[in-house]
Amino acid sequence: MPSEIHEENHHPESEQLAHGALSLLDSVVMGVAGVAPAFTIAASTAALSAAVGLGGPSSLLYSGIAMFGIVWAFHYLGNREASAGATYTWVRNLLHPVLGYLAGWSMIVSALIFMVAGTLPAGSLAVGLFSQNLANNVVVVGIVGITVFILVIIAVGLGVKIAARLQVLLSTIELAVLLLFAVLMLSHGNRVHTFSWVWLSPTVFHGVSGFFAGALVAAFYYWGWDVTANLAEETAQPRRNPGLGALLGVAVVFSLFEIFTIASNLLLTQQQIQVNAGDVLGILGQIVWPGLGGKAIVVAVVLSTVATLETSIVQVTRTLYVMGRDGTLPNLLGRIHPRSKTPVIATVIIGLVPLLLLFFALFIGSLETILQDAINAVGLQIAVYYSLAGFTVVLAYRRSLLSSFRLLIFAGLWPLLGATFMVTMFFVTIPRLNTTTQIVGIGALLLGIVPAAFSRIRAQTSLAYPVLQPDGKAIPK
Repeated sequence: MPSEIHEENHHPESEQLAHGALSLLDSVVMGVAGVAPAFTIAASTAALSAAVGLGGPSSLLYSGIAMFGIVWAFHYLGNREASAGATYTWVRNLLHPVLGYLAGWSMIVSALIFMVAGTLPAGSLAVGLFSQNLANNVVVVGIVGITVFILVIIAVGLGVKIAARLQVLLSTIELAVLLLFAVLMLSHGNRVHTFSWVWLSPTVFHGVSGFFAGALVAAFYYWGWDVTANLAEETAQPRRNPGLGALLGVAVVFSLFEIFTIASNLLLTQQQIQVNAGDVLGILGQIVWPGLGGKAIVVAVVLSTVATLETSIVQVTRTLYVMGRDGTLPNLLGRIHPRSKTPVIATVIIGLVPLLLLFFALFIGSLETILQDAINAVGLQIAVYYSLAGFTVVLAYRRSLLSSFRLLIFAGLWPLLGATFMVTMFFVTIPRLNTTTQIVGIGALLLGIVPAAFSRIRAQTSLAYPVLQPDGKAIPK
């Protein structure tokens, strides 16, 4: 096995994160919460159905296989170096400083876009529990969504232990409700379609472009589990638990996604799915448990949205913290609050920027339009930093891959498959996307040139990070 990197953070204790604050269970919960199964199913089923029709289960199956390759990449890269910067740090050290910056920036912008796309539906669903008329009122939805977002920012700012305890509570309720409704849906007798194994077959797609159109949405489904890697410096056994937590978390959500997508095919027509885009679970809930009982699954969606907003904030603030600590971005971002042990400046910024974006988002279209475009834009950005992680782990373990069948598969071939899948998806789907999605997806990545240029002008060495030599040791570039 390659030499491990044992780089210590040469910073005073007051400027470090809360080491060892999280357990393996916390990592698993964070991995599940980051993916947000209830929110993702409710918000993305219409987009997946529009892309591949009844082929949703197949898209999730084959994209899930590729995604597990990226999960294994994170696991083995985390074994080498536990860093709150995760992909940014690994790619920076092993491939190239600029690619490391691109990996970090793509994660940041994808999270920012999601915070806008996720906050508005959270407000709409929360309001809809009490009044369907007000759920379509943009001002009311915006106020409720922004209030929820501010409360989540405060929870994150209070410290990672409090954030983790909140996640355990929210995710436990969410998963319990989802499991209950999974049983109700699969046992429901009034079906509009009969189950077909074709739904899980690659023959269900209309060519390669159709396959990858579904894959782009499926990438959004699975996205978010990697928050466990960004919490590595705050997790007990930081080289083991974050990777294992991600693997277990993705296994849980993979099962839920397949069950609920198959249930949607069984119980809903394609027209019902499209008409109720953004609230597919609410419709399913009323079919299998009409009345007040069916609203329980909408509560699960709201809790799921709150949970994933929290993990998104945690993930992006930790990445900004490491980039500030390294000098990639302004050093202020690397400051830690002495009591809560959280990146205080990064948290404040990530509180303000999405609020500004939310204000503008209220005036650019319907919630469904915003959500659809955001899902595809985030899918493009996910492909960038996930593929870089997949290629990086192969490079990191290249000298040891043939020494062990386990390493060959899990640190070599499977991550390489996942990375190649992501790159192909990126280039195949771009021509099929609308102009708004292309501008948001690609334009947000290009905006990263601005802070990179600023850092380069401010300090000529800011992008000259340590790189790994063949012996595994880091030396200045």
